[in-house]
Amino acid sequence: MANTAAHVTITLPVDPVVIKTEEDHIRRRSIIREFFLNTSAHALPGIARSKSIHNRVFWSISFVSFTSIMIYFIIKSILAYFDYPTQFNLDVVEEWPQYFPAFSLCNASPFWLDQFIGPFLNYSKVYNLNVSNDTTTWTTTTGIYIRNFIIDKLNRNESVESFSFPLSSMLYSCSFNSVPCTAADFIPFTSSSYGICYTFNAKLRNNRSGSVRYANQNGAGGTLALGLYVYSYQYVPYIREGIGIISLVHDNTQAPLIETAGIQLATEKTHKLGYKKKTTFFLSAPYTSCTKQISPSMKAMLNSFNGADYEYSTTICLQLCRQTFVYDQCGCINPQVASARWIMDKKTNQVIEAVFCNRTNTCYLTAMDRLLSSTVLVDNYCSDCSAQCSITDFIIQISSLKSPADWQKNSIKAFVENSTIRYPDDWSKAWRTYVAMNYVSVNIVRETDIVENNTQSATTGLVDVLSNIGGQTGLWIGISFLSIMEIIEMLYRLLRYQCQRIRLTIQRE
Repeated sequence: MANTAAHVTITLPVDPVVIKTEEDHIRRRSIIREFFLNTSAHALPGIARSKSIHNRVFWSISFVSFTSIMIYFIIKSILAYFDYPTQFNLDVVEEWPQYFPAFSLCNASPFWLDQFIGPFLNYSKVYNLNVSNDTTTWTTTTGIYIRNFIIDKLNRNESVESFSFPLSSMLYSCSFNSVPCTAADFIPFTSSSYGICYTFNAKLRNNRSGSVRYANQNGAGGTLALGLYVYSYQYVPYIREGIGIISLVHDNTQAPLIETAGIQLATEKTHKLGYKKKTTFFLSAPYTSCTKQISPSMKAMLNSFNGADYEYSTTICLQLCRQTFVYDQCGCINPQVASARWIMDKKTNQVIEAVFCNRTNTCYLTAMDRLLSSTVLVDNYCSDCSAQCSITDFIIQISSLKSPADWQKNSIKAFVENSTIRYPDDWSKAWRTYVAMNYVSVNIVRETDIVENNTQSATTGLVDVLSNIGGQTGLWIGISFLSIMEIIEMLYRLLRYQCQRIRLTIQRE
């Protein structure tokens, strides 16, 4: 009997969806594995090539660790950029042609006695102050009365210009680069301490041609020579100690802060002020908070400089904000800073010309002490007073000679006798003494056309940030921009494969 072998075929049901899912998974893994094997990034090829789990874990931990360190240093680099670090670069350059600076001057005494005494005596009679017309009997109390008299005049918006010495009566001689100049080449302004003062070579608002002179004008090197007569015998007592003029060399676009920065020049001498120019430039936001913005109150104050086109000043801004605080506290402002009279009234939000506190009213002193001792109040009232974006300084070297020479005295005598200011009764006998003790000469001389420029620059820019990031990624895991393109290629292949699978599925259905 023949044996018959029965062949039985067992067919198991196969789910096509499972097969399809496994194929998709294998395909995706092959794309990712191909990227791992071929990428220029370190550690990833080691993970893909690993034959054992231990080796794969080693490379995976290494990659994660060094990637974390890399991210830490990248974040540090980005944060360092947003600190906006800066540095100053010093350049010494030859600036030619170069503008001649502005020069401001005041008589040391703000008042001319003959013009002043009549109105002052009338004021003293109205207030029963018992002031004699004999100035030799005046005392320090009279000095207080004088200051209150001036405050009263200013509060009534009455000019005190007629009390000051006119420049035409003081200016014995004037030349710029050996070309004669006159009092008409100066513009007047009011100083809190020195009355009416005068500025040569300020930048003018109308921008007319030649409003600012170059140092090499008329083919010379840049010298302003002035001869002045100060009339000390017409000084009002108990107002100023000393005889002479107050002077200031400053930028053509900056208001003269002569009360604090002025140089005192004594009579009986010829002074030489040799200057060298120095400029400092600051970066704008976000590196610094420097500004050129002029507030309405500062604009009103700068308009009082008789046509000068002056720019933003941090010092003036601080003066105005302090005056605003004093006004809020006392209803009047500090008379010691009379030029900073225009403030922003917070109630009306309008610029007003504030009244001055009387000298006997100590409220303004208390208010100033309170403001300057509180950083909160300073931040509240003076938060807009940022630094200037550019500062021009003039480094001054001062020297002097005995003056005037004997041969000058006769011409100075003739100048004084032709002046509108009365000379002493004993002039005919003692005129040589008066001429010597009241004459002062000053020469403003440009020492060099070499300028020191200090320019603020950013130490970290966008290029530096990219370089730092590239250095960190290259150091720790070897990634470059091309490595990023490899990642993009892998993602693109995965996305394209997925789109193809979705399209085939839709077609079958």
